Amino acid sequence: MSLERFTLWFPLWTLLGAVLALLCPPLFVWFRGPLITVGLGVIMLGMGLGLAPQDFVRVGRRPWAILLGATAQFIVMPALAATLAWLLQLSPPLAVGLILVGCCPGGTASNVVALIARADVALSVVMTTVSTVAAVVMTPRLTELLASQYVPVNGWALFLKVVQVVLLPVAVGVLLKQGCPGVARRVEPVMPPLAVVLIVLIVASIVGSQRAELLQQGPQLLLACLLLHCGGFLLGYILPRLFRQQEAVRRTISIEVGMQNSGLAVVLARSGGFASPLTALPGAISAVIHCIIGSALAAGWRQSDPASDPSDR
Repeated sequence: MSLERFTLWFPLWTLLGAVLALLCPPLFVWFRGPLITVGLGVIMLGMGLGLAPQDFVRVGRRPWAILLGATAQFIVMPALAATLAWLLQLSPPLAVGLILVGCCPGGTASNVVALIARADVALSVVMTTVSTVAAVVMTPRLTELLASQYVPVNGWALFLKVVQVVLLPVAVGVLLKQGCPGVARRVEPVMPPLAVVLIVLIVASIVGSQRAELLQQGPQLLLACLLLHCGGFLLGYILPRLFRQQEAVRRTISIEVGMQNSGLAVVLARSGGFASPLTALPGAISAVIHCIIGSALAAGWRQSDPASDPSDR
């Protein structure tokens, strides 16, 4: 199997890892603590290796699409997560975990799904970059604002952790690509499949370590994550449609908003000052849910060319 095909099948590996973790937790629970933090840092480093200064220049050329995507990412999703946590009466740790997922930026897996869905891949990469950089400030502040009603939230601790596991690795990746392009070229092709392996290990580790709680509260948590991501994909599509954006842009924003960086939510839940380990569980379930929904949407969208959409004319 080629590395590219292995990467494209990431939803299958994520689901398989979660199922195996439920059946046999010891297979994955060893991947915990600092290993989860390092794993996410490696994923973010790979994202940085895939970026160039020209990618940031594109931001100025697509202001409306970027603005719409950022609005949906950091206003719609956090509000939706907080509303669902209240409506479903989730326990405080699970409510905080779901809100944390809603406040995270777009995930790097969205770029792969955008490619499959015939969306605007360049725009997807830029939107992921913008939301990731903005998350350094937005994720801690929004989480503190929305989740403090359930448990005390240390916004400063969250901020420092986001800088550590997001901003620094991405910056190192960008600098490595510019300073040592030869090394970056050799390493870059390996990073996407490595990211898939690390995401599977992170998700399976949390599922395995919280197996008893998941079996007890699973249906309610699955419903919460399902509604959150379905809402994200739907609202992420409707918002740009209201502003008469092209079909390729609508698909891209839908994917970016619907697919959160659940790995970041897990890391922040585990090392951002939260007392209960249950806070990490929504992030792990979220990773499985949004991968499955995103892949299904991408498979459906791939059957039609976005340029042929009559609403673009």
